[in-house]
Amino acid sequence: MTFPKNAWYVACTPSEIDEKPLGRTVCNEKMVFYRGDENKVAALEDFCPHRAAPLSLGRVCDGKLVCGYHGLAMGCDGKTVSMPGQRVGGFPAIRAFPVVERYGFVWVWPGEAALADAALIPHMEWYANPEWAYGGGLYHIACDYRLMIDNLMDLTHETYVHANSIGQKEIDETPCKTTAEGDLVVTSRFMEGVEPPPFWKLALKGNHLPDDVMVDRWQICRFTPPSNVMIEVGVAPVGSGGYEAPNDKKVYSVVVDFITPETETSIHYFWGMARKFNPNDKALTATVREGQGKIFSEDLEMLEKQQRNISANPDRKLLMLNIDAGGLRSRKVIERLIAQEQPAA
Repeated sequence: MTFPKNAWYVACTPSEIDEKPLGRTVCNEKMVFYRGDENKVAALEDFCPHRAAPLSLGRVCDGKLVCGYHGLAMGCDGKTVSMPGQRVGGFPAIRAFPVVERYGFVWVWPGEAALADAALIPHMEWYANPEWAYGGGLYHIACDYRLMIDNLMDLTHETYVHANSIGQKEIDETPCKTTAEGDLVVTSRFMEGVEPPPFWKLALKGNHLPDDVMVDRWQICRFTPPSNVMIEVGVAPVGSGGYEAPNDKKVYSVVVDFITPETETSIHYFWGMARKFNPNDKALTATVREGQGKIFSEDLEMLEKQQRNISANPDRKLLMLNIDAGGLRSRKVIERLIAQEQPAA
């Protein structure tokens, strides 16, 4: 197994299940998400106990998930409820997954249900907070989820992959620092007196700040398991106080990355940016979201082709540099959690 299962993963957004059931694979588990009794989100294995039809091809009726093959109705607990002209009460229950709707996402626990604790879902300061604005999206990417974690915990690649948006040579030239405490891994880089790249010029304008001045820039990448990376990013005109500058003297955001493994070589990547400046400007939110979406799409081709090379050369050892420390330490946290889930020998 290459991913922890006793953890909360983002499975989908509420809008994806507003009208009909959604079939989605999380950590190799085929699931169906829908709104059941009292409009609450439910998650079952995507498997009708009658003839193995995918329940995601069915419909919801009176809070029950009705199979689209022969009309067998399922309860949110995975037990069969009814079927036209048949007695199905003795059918064995299918698996029901713990699921929680919170912070604008639907979270699922693919592991041992008895261990699921909603208090373990990470707190999102920016959600429903009038000081913040948020915009994001979803990409499906054919790569190992750990490659995306590597990508986000080492932003040196911005100089090359994102040369026309957020990249600049000072990222290469400024050393980064990596620390680890428990399950938290932090990689940070602070650049002083640099020219803001195009995306940050746009952001400065968006907060009514000059975009033709030198700035102090920061990147603080925080990994928490199972596969979440929050990145504090921003710039402030030189002399404003840098990272510690007041909100009206800087542009400060958190890049939100929820990386949900689908299989060993594919992911659902929920990306977004929470912005703590000029939050009521909806046009700016749309512009930032569009810019972020383009930036993340630039990673997609690189990661998928990287995965193809790795899959074709499974025995080749990859070289490690100091810039890889964040990804390596994050992988060690993941490995420890996976080992804890394995039964004792």
